Order: sequence, then structure tokens, then C-alpha cells
Amino acid sequence: MAGKQNKLFLYGTLVVAALVVFAIFMVYNNTMSGNKELELPFYGPRGSNGEPHYVQDFSLLNQDSVLLDMTPYKGKIYVADFFFTTCQGICPIMTEGMLKVYHAYETTPNVMFLSHTVDPDHDTPYILKRYAGNRDINNAKWQFVTGDKKQIYDLARYSYLVDASVGDGGPTDFVHTENFALVDPEGRIRGYYDGTDTVEVNKLIKDISLLMAE
Repeated sequence: MAGKQNKLFLYGTLVVAALVVFAIFMVYNNTMSGNKELELPFYGPRGSNGEPHYVQDFSLLNQDSVLLDMTPYKGKIYVADFFFTTCQGICPIMTEGMLKVYHAYETTPNVMFLSHTVDPDHDTPYILKRYAGNRDINNAKWQFVTGDKKQIYDLARYSYLVDASVGDGGPTDFVHTENFALVDPEGRIRGYYDGTDTVEVNKLIKDISLLMAE
């Protein structure tokens, strides 16, 4: 009788242990699946070996008349856009949207912002600095850049992929896009957002947090 009870006890213990292991496996599996669902996708054409698209380096003047390249943005998450200071249409709305994102991460060191003027003939470093100063923006965290028009337009079309139009960056060429691009610390594009849409701007704020957690 005692032997039978011991066998039943042992059997019951094994069943409970198996159920515990199964439960742990399911929780782990669901957690891992959930994390995968929360990961942001990669945008842009893949390379010949399947590598993701990377934003190319640049050389432009910032609002402090300092030559700027990708160096300050390496290893950082950043949001990029294209605008011009005299725009009376979508640009003021875009700037307000970017300001909302900026203030959400104003004290987060590894999140930065980069705005390119599409009217470099008018938007000199002085004008860009005044534009930023009127909005109480930290120049080191949010850079505004100007310079060679063709380089800026090539960045918009072929690097950040925020504009699908065809052009040569010449005198009659013009890029006007409402898109914000979210770039990860490796220089890969992880999201696009309509900077004039409150819902999209709020999504960008949340997606930056997701990207920080990767």
C-alpha cells in the first residue's frame, strides 16, 4: 500500500513539474514573440548580400556655421526632416510636430534631431540659427543644416528616401516632403512618419522608445 502511494506521489510530482516547465516555456515563447512583434522594421532597398539600407555621410554647414558630418549621430537615434524657413504651408506644422518629439526626448542624450533646408540659397546658417533660437532649441541636440543643394536633394531622395520625385538638384528642382525619418544608431532607417499628422507624430514618440529598448 505504501509503495503504491509512493508511486502515485512520484507520478503527481512529475506531472506538476512537467506543467511548470510547460508554463515557463509558454511564457518565454510568448515574450520572445511579443518582442519580435515590437521590433521596428528596416526600410530601403537591401544590398547584394541582404544588408539593410544605410544613410550616407554628408558634409553640410550647421546653424553655427560649423561643417557637420555624420560623426555626432553615429551610435545615436535621430529623426531627420527636410523643410525651409519661409514655407507657409506644411513646414510650420512639421516644425511643431518635431518640437513635440524634441521635448519628449529633450533630456535623453542618445536621441538627436537633424533638419535639412531645401532652400539653401536663402537659408544661410545665420537664418537657421535665428529660426532655432526663436524656438529655444538646443543647437547641439537639434542641428539645422544648409549647403550644396544637390547634396541635400540627393540625401532626401536616395539616402533618407523621404521623397520619390526625380530631379537633379538644379535651379528649378524642388523637394517638398512632410516625411520624418527615424534612424537607428547604426544609420539604418526604421520608420517614416507624416510630420503634419498628430497621430503619426505620437507614434514616432512611441517608436523611439521601442528603438531604445532594442
